[in-house]
Amino acid sequence: QVQLVESGGGLVQAGGPMRLACAASGRTFSSNAMGWFRQAPGKEREFVVGINWSAGNTSYADSVKGRFTISRNNAKNTVYLQMNSLKPEDTAVYYCAARSTWKGSIVPNEYVYWGQGTQVTVSS
Repeated sequence: QVQLVESGGGLVQAGGPMRLACAASGRTFSSNAMGWFRQAPGKEREFVVGINWSAGNTSYADSVKGRFTISRNNAKNTVYLQMNSLKPEDTAVYYCAARSTWKGSIVPNEYVYWGQGTQVTVSS
């Protein structure tokens, strides 16, 4: 089992930055691929960004390219999501997810482990 715990959400003004963190524990070798998803009220959960933990390659949704950056700290088993130039439409619950192998997947059902989510609210 892999446990994922997100932190760093909250309220921010449009145009501002925010950083989320996702700490993994447990059988972390089973989480070579990690991703961030988000879900706004009344909408489906959508892919934001993914990272191949071992190789470091990444994949971004078009809506966040150039504004969001994913990074990792291997020693801390933690993945970070730096969000800049936030927009009201970025408001959602952000979830960290993991799966054992990297396939560049953007489909929520292909991820096995999930965190509890953290709310990000961007005010206009």
